Amino acid sequence: MRRIAEILTFFSLFLIVAGAQAGERWAELPAFPSMPAPKTSGMADVNDIKMYYAEYGEGDPILFIHGGLGNADVWSHQVAEFARDHLVIVADSRGHGRSTRSGQPFGYDLMTSDYVALLDYLKIDKVTLVGWSDGGIIGIDMAMNHPEKLTRVIAQAANVTTEGVKEDALSNKTFKHYIKVAGDQYRKLSPTPTEYKAFFRQISKMWATQPAWTAADLAKISVPVTLAIGDHDEAVKLDHTEMMAKEIPGAKLVILKNASHFAMLQDPEGYDGMIRDAMAGR
Repeated sequence: MRRIAEILTFFSLFLIVAGAQAGERWAELPAFPSMPAPKTSGMADVNDIKMYYAEYGEGDPILFIHGGLGNADVWSHQVAEFARDHLVIVADSRGHGRSTRSGQPFGYDLMTSDYVALLDYLKIDKVTLVGWSDGGIIGIDMAMNHPEKLTRVIAQAANVTTEGVKEDALSNKTFKHYIKVAGDQYRKLSPTPTEYKAFFRQISKMWATQPAWTAADLAKISVPVTLAIGDHDEAVKLDHTEMMAKEIPGAKLVILKNASHFAMLQDPEGYDGMIRDAMAGR
């Protein structure tokens, strides 16, 4: 009887632990909440595409750049928070969301040049750039090649070589859910709604080969950089982010607790606090 009781106790504890893990916020992809109504929005003629953008609030400008396959609406929590005291700019990267794409292959240098051109179009001299995943990579690219456009960069879940990405990222349950949600939104927003599979293949080709920056490249960065990563990130390796923080002069590393690649949705309050701390130099 004692043995049976021990087995039942162990099984009960197992169920409790398994249930708690299943309910952890880092294991789920929350729905994208609705965006506030923008102050202005439109389609900017940028390089060889038309790029969707929207502006909110007033004050020192913050540019939020979304990750691969996604769109600007991922930033709804942050727009609501920071539009209270800043000019917030969001946009859909080329081929993403409402923006068009051309025949040029996707590449981080090209997408960075789109955002530089967008800032010129909007007549904005400098921004704090908050980038998530591919958006963070674009932020680092801009810090290397167009530092005059930046007050600072806050890059979450970015990588600077392909070795920084986990091999099983695309097979992760939460990441696979994101790919599906991104596809649903693409079909709803894109001017080419039937081409998500082709778009996904093009982005995946970029991911397979880019970025490929060296320690010497990172050492040239002169703008303040904060690097953030969730402690349960599904896609980017923690030791890779630590290496980036070591190689970028003066960079600060922030570990987002109980959060994954999708921290801005899973813990909006903590994410916003991380941004405010970075902007305050803390």
